[in-house]
Amino acid sequence: MSSAPTFKRLPRAVREQQMLDAAVKVFSRRGYHSASMDDIAEDAGISKPMVYAYLGTKESLFTACLHREGTRMMEAIVGAVAAEMPPDEQLWRALRAFFGFVGAHRDGWAVLYRQARSEQVFAGELSMMRARVIEVVVVLLRRNLPTPAPGTREVRDIDLEVMAYALVGAAESLAEWLTDHPTEDPERLATRLMNATWLGAGQLRLGELWRPPAA
Repeated sequence: MSSAPTFKRLPRAVREQQMLDAAVKVFSRRGYHSASMDDIAEDAGISKPMVYAYLGTKESLFTACLHREGTRMMEAIVGAVAAEMPPDEQLWRALRAFFGFVGAHRDGWAVLYRQARSEQVFAGELSMMRARVIEVVVVLLRRNLPTPAPGTREVRDIDLEVMAYALVGAAESLAEWLTDHPTEDPERLATRLMNATWLGAGQLRLGELWRPPAA
């Protein structure tokens, strides 16, 4: 009798997701260089040749993990916001969705932020995904700009872009903090960031500026 392992036949899409689940877990916990295709195949319960046949090399597999986790994150953020919501609620819900994703997919966040950022070969992929997040935040801010009051300046695109970069950077830093504090509530963390940023952002949206004292 043959002792060769047998694998249950599954639809290709299901099998690929199974492989990506295993790859995300292995990459996040062992790092890109230390992770092996043998590790990933074993975790997925399939043969290593099958991993190569479906998703290619380790580099291709890691890129596929980046795309999937990045897409999941963006879908969570965009899906949480509705145009009819007040501006502050839109931003709060987007932040809550982001931190909720990080809390629910810690391995995915580790691949996106920790592993990909440390590997130059994936820097371009990560940069493009981050740019899409920035674009979403800029659109969210621009969509809710009020009409400038008399005596105030109109908010410029560069103001919105800088604000978006600052907000995304703060959210990323707090997401790292969240991964090390698993008991923290993502919704409470989103509220804390809103308290730290929205009041100042609200003044800028109204065309008010803080200026450094004269030399």
